[in-house]
Amino acid sequence: MVINWKLIINTIGRFLLFETIFLLISLVVAIGYGEHDVYAFLWTAIITLVLGLISYYSTKNSNINLGKREGYVVVSIAWVIFSFFGCLPYLFSGAIPSFTDAFFETMSGFTTTGSSILNNIEELPHGILFWRSLTQWLGGMGIIVLFLAVLPRLGVGGRELFIAEVPGPSPDKLKPSIKATARRLWGLYLGFTVAEATLLTIGGMEIFDAVNHSLTTLATGGYSTKQASIGAYPSPFIQYVITLFMFIAGVNFTLSYATVTGKVKKLWKDEEFRWYLGITVLFTMLVAFGLTFTIGVNGFEQNFRDSLFTVVSILTTTGYATADYILWAPHIALLVFVLMFFGGSGGSTSGGVKIVRVVLLIKNSYYEIVRLLHPNAVIPVRFNKQSVKNSTIDNIMAFVILYAIVFVVSIVILSFWMSGLDSTLSAVATSLGNIGPGFGHIGPTENFSNLADGAKWFLSFLMLLGRLELFTVLVLFTPAFWKR
Repeated sequence: MVINWKLIINTIGRFLLFETIFLLISLVVAIGYGEHDVYAFLWTAIITLVLGLISYYSTKNSNINLGKREGYVVVSIAWVIFSFFGCLPYLFSGAIPSFTDAFFETMSGFTTTGSSILNNIEELPHGILFWRSLTQWLGGMGIIVLFLAVLPRLGVGGRELFIAEVPGPSPDKLKPSIKATARRLWGLYLGFTVAEATLLTIGGMEIFDAVNHSLTTLATGGYSTKQASIGAYPSPFIQYVITLFMFIAGVNFTLSYATVTGKVKKLWKDEEFRWYLGITVLFTMLVAFGLTFTIGVNGFEQNFRDSLFTVVSILTTTGYATADYILWAPHIALLVFVLMFFGGSGGSTSGGVKIVRVVLLIKNSYYEIVRLLHPNAVIPVRFNKQSVKNSTIDNIMAFVILYAIVFVVSIVILSFWMSGLDSTLSAVATSLGNIGPGFGHIGPTENFSNLADGAKWFLSFLMLLGRLELFTVLVLFTPAFWKR
């Protein structure tokens, strides 16, 4: 079957019209503060609108039903197109004069990675800062999911887009309709964002900063309006509030929806949530005790707060920082590095491998050992008291193996541009896992500005690859995908 390119162009046109709306919202912010970025957003909105209208109306009579192959193409292209037009305000305003840097910053935003090339964040106009945060908020729950929530239904294609984009091995649905599911997910997402902004404002943070940090917290993106990230706010209340919402953002949103609608017992019954909570508690205590015995002068409360914040930030792939973990003892920093490969829950805004995959892989490995002792026994892998299909286990094993292969190959490729094994390793880990800060020259107090352009483009690709969980993008590089 031939791929319907007219339908793909038509859908991309709709996405551009959709992006224009959020560019106009940023334009309003820029006008409100009366800064020089007004025309940057105005021209970007005009260009995006015109090209969106041309793409949409020139292919208006195309078949409205997206197939699976068209779904994969649309999802992969949409993130690149969004990033291309999304980087124009940086270029037009002069905030980021280099196209490579602007695209890197934007792709990092939409994929909620949080890696940055900026060294002058506080000097940027408010409109630019807001757009920077908004890119992460849009990318957090997913551009496609938001598209399905507010635009006319796409028929069968809606399901294909949803499956191709939503993170996690098995995206749960709240309602039979994909559109209804998307609306409820985004309604919850918006509600959490407003709640956090309100609490941060109560805690003494300026409203503009509170809104921006709420946008990037729920997206587990990590962009801050301060160069020092959350370290610029020494208030324990503010740090605990952000920690709480980072943790919430790392929970499966369908599970969070069930909780806020009164089905609280479902939260604790969920096996992945118990593992998620257990990993958080375990690593927090290990890091906190390690800091207390190595840097005891800070006091246990601050050590505990820094530990909890860092563990949740890295585990959920948010990437905020209140302390420079590179300065911690090597064995403590190693714990932080290990967390980079976990990720939050499936169906959350977190990146990484996801805890459900890690747990199922561990269980399957254990049962393989048991089967050696009892070769005739039938021992199914269970999760949430239900047997897991062999096809699901096979998919998870394939994902983890592919993740490891991509990780190793990427280290080799990136080593041509970067020196220092710690920096190279963490650059790949943080980009593929959509985390943000790494180790070495790209630690929590550093950034990616000094990297070669080739490295930035390659890492941008890894960000997209990680955000769409490998298969959605890599399937486009297989000959079988393009055969009739």
